[in-house]
Amino acid sequence: MKFSLEWLKAFLDTEASAAEIAAKLNAIGLEVEGLEDPSEKLAGFRVAEVLTAAPHPQADKLQVLTVSTGDGEPLQVVCGAPNARAGMKGVLGLPGAVVPANGMELRKSAIRGVESNGMMCSVRELELGDEHDGIIELPADAPVGTDFASYHGASPVFDVAITPNRPDCMGVEGIARDLAAAGMGTFKPWRADPAPGTFPCPVEIRTDDAEGCPAFHGRVIRGVSNGASPAWMQARLIAAGQRPISALVDVTNYLSLAFGRPAHVYDLARLQGPVVARRARDGEQVEALNEKTYTLDSSMTVIADDVAVHDIGGIMGGEHSGVTPETTDVLLEIAYFDPARIGATGRKLGIASDARTRFERGVDPAFLDAGLDMLTDLVLRTCGGEASAVARAGSPPSQPTVVTFDPDLTERLGGVAVPRDEQRAILERLDFAVSPVDERLWHVTAPLRRHDIEGPADIVEEVVRIHGLDHVPSTPLPRADGVARPTATPEQAMTRKVRRAAAARGLGEAITWSFLPVPDADHFADGNAGLWILENPISEDMKAMRPSLMPGLLAAARRNLDRGTGSVRLFEIGRRYLRGASGVSDERTTLGVLLAGDKAPRGWATGKAQPFDAYDAKAETLALLEAAGAPVDNLQVFGPDAAGPGPQFHPGQSATLRLGPKTVLARFGALHPQTLKAFDIDGPVMAAELFLDAIPARKNAAFARPAYAPPALQAVRRDFAFLVDAGLPAGDLVRAVRGADKASIVAAHVFDDFRGQGVPEGRKSLAVEVTLQPGDKSFTDAEIKSIADRIVAAAGKIGAELRG
Repeated sequence: MKFSLEWLKAFLDTEASAAEIAAKLNAIGLEVEGLEDPSEKLAGFRVAEVLTAAPHPQADKLQVLTVSTGDGEPLQVVCGAPNARAGMKGVLGLPGAVVPANGMELRKSAIRGVESNGMMCSVRELELGDEHDGIIELPADAPVGTDFASYHGASPVFDVAITPNRPDCMGVEGIARDLAAAGMGTFKPWRADPAPGTFPCPVEIRTDDAEGCPAFHGRVIRGVSNGASPAWMQARLIAAGQRPISALVDVTNYLSLAFGRPAHVYDLARLQGPVVARRARDGEQVEALNEKTYTLDSSMTVIADDVAVHDIGGIMGGEHSGVTPETTDVLLEIAYFDPARIGATGRKLGIASDARTRFERGVDPAFLDAGLDMLTDLVLRTCGGEASAVARAGSPPSQPTVVTFDPDLTERLGGVAVPRDEQRAILERLDFAVSPVDERLWHVTAPLRRHDIEGPADIVEEVVRIHGLDHVPSTPLPRADGVARPTATPEQAMTRKVRRAAAARGLGEAITWSFLPVPDADHFADGNAGLWILENPISEDMKAMRPSLMPGLLAAARRNLDRGTGSVRLFEIGRRYLRGASGVSDERTTLGVLLAGDKAPRGWATGKAQPFDAYDAKAETLALLEAAGAPVDNLQVFGPDAAGPGPQFHPGQSATLRLGPKTVLARFGALHPQTLKAFDIDGPVMAAELFLDAIPARKNAAFARPAYAPPALQAVRRDFAFLVDAGLPAGDLVRAVRGADKASIVAAHVFDDFRGQGVPEGRKSLAVEVTLQPGDKSFTDAEIKSIADRIVAAAGKIGAELRG
């Protein structure tokens, strides 16, 4: 919520500076997100007087002005505004000043051959409004040479984050009340005297939905003139981020921002019959002020007449009955709506408005008559007219919350000792009524506007925050002697280790949304499981829960590649969300890896960049699985022919890594061209997904590594070449070789795959290097021959024969 210091001082008599007020707001729990001084933007702009105005010799629509700034020689300025003339006073931007609207720095320059020493400014250029038909015209008594910021009265603007439990601070008056209670000045509430009605209200006001709209008050004002609102009101609205529209609209916005009390004004000429708060009918439609048409249902409260719906109650008015510059007679409406009904309706229709924000948090139910009196007073003062009698329907909630409170609870819960007398004074400054029950307990009655007060803990919060949250001492929790036990779960420890390993391998960590557009999520969804679709998404592009980490990583890679990044290496650890067999959410911890662009830049040897390939994805997958504690040596590679990684991957450049035929630990490889097209990415992209939840837990896992004990004897290496079927995975052969003698064989890997002359059709030659490690004595020739025989025999069991 934004408001100016000048506006705040309308409700708070204080000499405190903006910085002191901001510090106090933070101390009492109203977080200041920003403090901006508009006078800084207006530096270099002066009140100036146009002495002469002559046509530009080279341009029909330009004039050459002689402008006085009150000191020194007059300046020559070229100006194109139609209202520029001799004798007027305006705002001159001197060389060096920066125009707030576009950030342009003014310089001494020549315009069509004529020297110009600055710029005469319009309202829009100084961000004081939308008018841009001409330059600013100041009153005749404006002091020439004065800084325009000082003359205009530019005031610092606060941006305060109001938590949902403090709807009473959704208006400037409420914030002033809290500051006054905290000792920052004297609170100055403003209430208008009731305007006597000179004629009966010609419109019947009724509420037929006592649950959704318990109270509905209104009155008619005839003979209004809906022009521009006063300058002081426009300045306050602009400081709050509101665009002034017309006097009648600005008055309702002012009431909402100043007092946290939304209201509405209808053009009486557009209403027919009684104006009623009722339930909407299923299928009923209304065109709202945001120019969108909404279809309603019977769970919603609306304001309607005999013909149509004119207001989505407490959320947004209708376009049909809105006021215009031609409006002469109006109906003022101020009502109390049920917060739960407002929240449900707003979510269902997807409407976010200032009125909804206030009503669904709970406005002051005791403010109806006072609010209507203030709205009437503002309309009569700004637009003129004649007011009718007030028509009232229903009654708002009027039962205050009474809490039995023990002042000693403040120290026990709040951690700070506050004397009983000070606690009572704080509560009374906040309009709480305090009455003793006995020597120890009080009855504390909360104001009706304080919907957040439910029990003694809430009273403690009020006392402590006004006393000053910065006065609460920092007290460490007691700590047991000795070394603390580890608190991380095995899953947390594994993910931390994998995250460090991925970063050490040069991958950058990405954190992407768990929500995706439905087409992106559907592209990576399991064909046998549906997507989780949100009923109330943030937006249509964030409607489905992700079934894979790949869509988010692809979107991140696309953004980087589009901005000229040559090489993208990303990883992410997060959850993917699957729909279980019985419709239960199945969340699985997953590691995604994505490699795109160039693996290495162009070099002198080839003159071409080296792209990533499927083996790079495999290398990352194996390294990270090993860091996660997976038994990498026991994994099997399954290609696309054996229920491979899925249609999102290239069928000839992808595979899965499994522990046994069923337990899939990872999938990796090149993404399918159709996948890249769907995500608008050019060039090959390598990806991998590691299913961390599928990695079996280690038994008797120790926290410390075993002591390093290098072998005393040198290893022995032997090469074998086997003829195998062309379709046999090389990993199967390596696994068979390693299993021939687990005590002596410490490593085995394929170093050649040959198909051609000398190798029968349908066969291939795989060469395997085997590393043998002796123990306490060297191998004899006989022992090496025995091991070799066992290797050949083990290979023979899978159809491999030693190549001659």
